[in-house]
Amino acid sequence: MSARRVLVRPGMLAVHAVALAAIAVCVILGLWQLDVYESGQDSERAERASAAAVPLTDELGPDEGMTNELVGRPVFAEGQYAPADQQILVSGRAEGGREGYWVVSPLLLDTGSAILVVRGWTPDEAAPPVPSAPVSVTGSLEPGEESGADPELGASRVVDSVRIPSLVGELPYDLYGAMLIRTSERPAPSDGLVTVDASRPEVSWTSGLRNLAYALQWWVFAAFAVFMWWRICVDHLDRRPDPDRATPGPASGAPSSRGGAERDDSAPLGDGYDSA
Repeated sequence: MSARRVLVRPGMLAVHAVALAAIAVCVILGLWQLDVYESGQDSERAERASAAAVPLTDELGPDEGMTNELVGRPVFAEGQYAPADQQILVSGRAEGGREGYWVVSPLLLDTGSAILVVRGWTPDEAAPPVPSAPVSVTGSLEPGEESGADPELGASRVVDSVRIPSLVGELPYDLYGAMLIRTSERPAPSDGLVTVDASRPEVSWTSGLRNLAYALQWWVFAAFAVFMWWRICVDHLDRRPDPDRATPGPASGAPSSRGGAERDDSAPLGDGYDSA
C-alpha cells in the first residue's frame, strides 16, 4: 500500500486536523503573550515619562543600585557642574542622520556626591563651556551603558560608552550608579547643545518576564505537537503491509514441509534392514 493512501485514511485525516489545530492555537497564544510582554514595556515607558519630576535624592542614593522601576523616571537635581576639563565626550551618537557626540558633565551635589549628566549632543569633538553658577537640572534617570570598551580618559576625553563602574576610577568623585539625560535646566542653558531624546527610556527586557516565558512555553508546545504528528505518521507508515515480505506457499514438486524427504517404499531395503 502506498504511503499516500496510508496518510489519507479517515483516521489519519482526523490526526492531521487535530495536529494542525493544536499547532495553530499554540503559535497564536505565544504571539499573544509576546504582544502582552511588549505592550507592558511600552506602557511602563509612557507612564514613567509622563510622571512629575521628583528630587533625585528621594529616588536614589549615591550608593544604591539602579532598579528597573527607576529607569526613565523624571527627576531633578541641584548642584554645580564640574570644571570644563572634567567633561566627557561619548562618540558614535547619531542625531538627525549625523554622527556626533554626547557631552557628559559631572554635576556636583550638595551631598558631596556627583551624577553624570548627558547635557546634549554636538557634531564636533569639542565640549562647550559649563555654567559657573549653580543650576537645577531636570532629566530622565537612566542606567549606565554596558556595551563598549572600558573607557580610558586621555587628553581628548572621548569614550565610546558611559560605563559608570569604569568611570568611577577615572573621575575624582563619588559617582551615582546612574546618569541623568537632561531635558531642561534652570537657568536656561546657552551651550547650544541639541537635547538628547529621552522620551522612550530603555526598559530592561526582564520587565514582564513572565509573559515572555509564557510565549516561549506555548511555542515549545507547538514544537512538541509537530514532533508527535511526525511520529504518528512514521509509525503508521512502518505498519503498512509490505508485499515483498509475503511468504510464498510450497511449489509443486517441492519437498514436504513435514521435515525431510518422504521415504520411497518401492526402494529395496538396504543394509541395516532384516528381510522378512
